Amino acid sequence: MYIRGFGRMFVASWRTYTDFLKRKQIALHLAAKLGRGRGQMRWLDQVNPPPAATVRPDLSRWEDRELSAVWIGHATVLLRIGRMTVLTDPVFSNRVGLGLGLATLGPRRYIAAALTPRQLPKVDVILSSHAHFDHLDRPSLAMLDRKTPVVMADKTRDLVWDLGFRNVTELRWGETARFNGLAITARQVAHWGARTFLDRHRGYNGYLLESSGRRVLYGGDTAYQEWFKDAGPVNLAIMGIGAYDPYIHAHASPEQVWTMVDQMRADFVMPVHHSTFRLSHEPMSEPLQRIMNAAGKERDRIVIREVGETWQLEN
Repeated sequence: MYIRGFGRMFVASWRTYTDFLKRKQIALHLAAKLGRGRGQMRWLDQVNPPPAATVRPDLSRWEDRELSAVWIGHATVLLRIGRMTVLTDPVFSNRVGLGLGLATLGPRRYIAAALTPRQLPKVDVILSSHAHFDHLDRPSLAMLDRKTPVVMADKTRDLVWDLGFRNVTELRWGETARFNGLAITARQVAHWGARTFLDRHRGYNGYLLESSGRRVLYGGDTAYQEWFKDAGPVNLAIMGIGAYDPYIHAHASPEQVWTMVDQMRADFVMPVHHSTFRLSHEPMSEPLQRIMNAAGKERDRIVIREVGETWQLEN
């Protein structure tokens, strides 16, 4: 009770502080600048690194797979669909947040990324759902091949352009981009897109990916909504299940996620956005346990439960 009360007090104080900042243009400018760091000098983030993932990803014959996924951690998924490899919301850093010179002001990883950028196979498309620090991590993006096409939400291009990415496609809800037989359609979600304070013009997306008769829904961040009903059926739904207490207005509870999974008629669901960063009050292990309970006798539809695990659709 004491911890929960302190958490609510912290949230209230933070809102008062941010309301103050919103009235100070110098502070807003500084926050925006701190949100654009590349992480080159943040060596303090490497002190006391998080423990390694206990499961090693299986990338054997990766390019021969029709539909496969590896959970690298948080919302970062290595996805093979058709003939294409997609990397969602790449975050490899030990901390995410505002850059303060030698360190990052933000949450620390509880478990290391299951793969480093150098260990990745060739990535054909980088998928970015929105501009929040735990989804769009510029130090991580700076370690990836700048020639890789990037699909992003509306009005977020500026956050990767100065890193050297030039093949950037911004999508609004309902718009589709195509890459070598892979169709990526932006889907409406219930969230928000501001990176710092007043940049509320930025978009925020989920995505439907279709290739070679396979269909995957990547939900990004979303509260409960019924906009995924017409996206189905899908072979795999990749859905965030954490950070709902007290942020249920922006992140669905595990039970709500299971309802959305059924609404889109997903064969399998891959829970993400849990067990990596502490972003809210619920215990770290609670989201996974709750969605398992919600699934009941159908829990075999839940694939990949630990960072580093690999799933492949069996023909």
